[in-house]
Amino acid sequence: MERLQKQYDVDIHWRSFELRPAGSPPISPQYRARIEASRPLLVKRARDEYGLELNVGPSGIDSRPALIAEKYAEAQGKGAAFHAALMQAYWQQARSIDDRAVLKEITEQVGLNTENFDDVLANPAYDAAVSADVDLAHEYGLSGVPALVFDDQYLVVGAQPYDVLKQVVEKVREET
Repeated sequence: MERLQKQYDVDIHWRSFELRPAGSPPISPQYRARIEASRPLLVKRARDEYGLELNVGPSGIDSRPALIAEKYAEAQGKGAAFHAALMQAYWQQARSIDDRAVLKEITEQVGLNTENFDDVLANPAYDAAVSADVDLAHEYGLSGVPALVFDDQYLVVGAQPYDVLKQVVEKVREET
């Protein structure tokens, strides 16, 4: 996404999406095995196509606290920095982003006040902002990530090669 943003000077707005909302039934052993079996391919694709070295965090976690913390960061003008640090923690450092101590550390890392961090995570306004994003995703018919919406008209689902994303941006530019 950074590469796309640099090449085309596009605005990126990260939205919340919960893969495993609190209260979801446990992941079946068969499905967990499929997830784990697909990780080597994910790691190889990230390395080969994007130059990223992945060391993925635990699956099946409750991401809502992280999403709420990100809404707090957005409100303080640090949303992009928080998102980048959160993604690095999960995808490259294999950290558990449902751990409040990890979230607090990331919040401090991007320069935000953490004195009342528990209050931030309990803030109904940030929780409502997460819910609004999740509702929007459902309106688009999304059931997983990654999913990208370009100019409120083009939806790209799944991890796509960079050239696919470039084509969509160029198409949007031609039409506007």
